[in-house]
Amino acid sequence: PFPGPLEDCYAALAWLHREAAGLKIDPARIGVMGESAGGGLAAALALLARDRGEHALAFQHLIYPMIDDRTCVSPDPHPYAGEFVWTPQANHFGWSCLLGQPPGSDGVSPYAAAARATDLSGLPPTFIATGSLDLFLEEDLAYAQRLLRAGVPVELHVYPGAFHGFQWMALAEVSQTAGRDSRAALARAMR
Repeated sequence: PFPGPLEDCYAALAWLHREAAGLKIDPARIGVMGESAGGGLAAALALLARDRGEHALAFQHLIYPMIDDRTCVSPDPHPYAGEFVWTPQANHFGWSCLLGQPPGSDGVSPYAAAARATDLSGLPPTFIATGSLDLFLEEDLAYAQRLLRAGVPVELHVYPGAFHGFQWMALAEVSQTAGRDSRAALARAMR
């Protein structure tokens, strides 16, 4: 449960910065990446790193990130998204486990649900990819829009007909396109 996973990620980021010379990596080119709940952790880690001010990030690369517990309690859920793979029921269970309280409750930390952050300024350039049928579609779109309004460079991709986890369907054309887009964005971020 929160905050354990995030603090583990922060400890790994601190170690990576501390050991950068020995690992022969440029600490100015360290970024975070994650898919689904891992994307939520990556987004939360970017917020935490910004707020603690100890370890800079060059980018955040978020693949259908799970960033808003309030999706579980939306009075107007998307009529088509979330029917496949990651359903509203799975989402409610996942958030309940992470938060240790019902999703949508008052007082949820933005370090647990990044979409709850009120200030997104100062975050690193961001890549967000999601599917048009992914349960996280609307929360990801809203987060991208808020990042843009905060002055954060954002590259956003929404893949038509794609559901949560679609990239694992390796032979599908949309999966191949998403993979190429993701690798190209990573290559640009690592320049």
